[in-house]
Amino acid sequence: MSFVITTYVPEGIVMAADSRQIARGKSGDLPEVEIVVSDNCDKLFFLENQGVGISAFGDTILDGKPVSHAIRLFEEEANNQGDGIMDIVSNLMRFMSSRYPKANTSFHVAGYALENGVSVPHVYHCQISHNIIQRLNTNERTGDIIYGTSWGGQGDVMSRLLQSRALIPSGQTDKEGKPVMTELPNYAVGWDVMPLIDAIDFCETAVDITASMQRFQMRSKNVGGPIDVLLLTPKGSDWIEKKQFAYNDRP
Repeated sequence: MSFVITTYVPEGIVMAADSRQIARGKSGDLPEVEIVVSDNCDKLFFLENQGVGISAFGDTILDGKPVSHAIRLFEEEANNQGDGIMDIVSNLMRFMSSRYPKANTSFHVAGYALENGVSVPHVYHCQISHNIIQRLNTNERTGDIIYGTSWGGQGDVMSRLLQSRALIPSGQTDKEGKPVMTELPNYAVGWDVMPLIDAIDFCETAVDITASMQRFQMRSKNVGGPIDVLLLTPKGSDWIEKKQFAYNDRP
């Protein structure tokens, strides 16, 4: 499992992902358990020549190999350098569905398309086994661009933070002397006015707090490792944070 998040604000798109790789295994007659294979798995990818980001969640081991292997094959075999964001989404799904048709693997795919001379943000959710392609950053009724955030994988921590309803004692009692509960206010996030730097901080915080909460909860620790962060804008795109292999860092 994983946690990835994509936040889209007027100035750009920020994508972030954790790096923990989980596999299921068993020894002899013991029950199957989840095993942390690595904290250095790549789940966020950048098609640099096209300014498009792809993040993966769900099953990140495909046909016995890490999802990064599948993305590399896609880049080499099915990604044409002249393709735009919508072509990339279609080709990615066609490629993944043909090779891994039963994979419970999803992707966020994000970038910009030039429409009537204007750079328009596109953010998609794609799922292999159910053949889902869903655009996330438009109003389904009007087709207008909307701003916000979408996450995938183990998103229950963020769901509770941003979408939960909770009750607390109001300080009053009813006729039977029982405390009267009141609902906590739900404070909206100003996505439409959020600066790009804040969007970067939000994505990093979301991944970090998900991993941190799992540390204390009685549950599998499926989110962890370094946080990769990718920034996409109409004027240029690049890594904000990317784990690197450096020979001098090795013991």
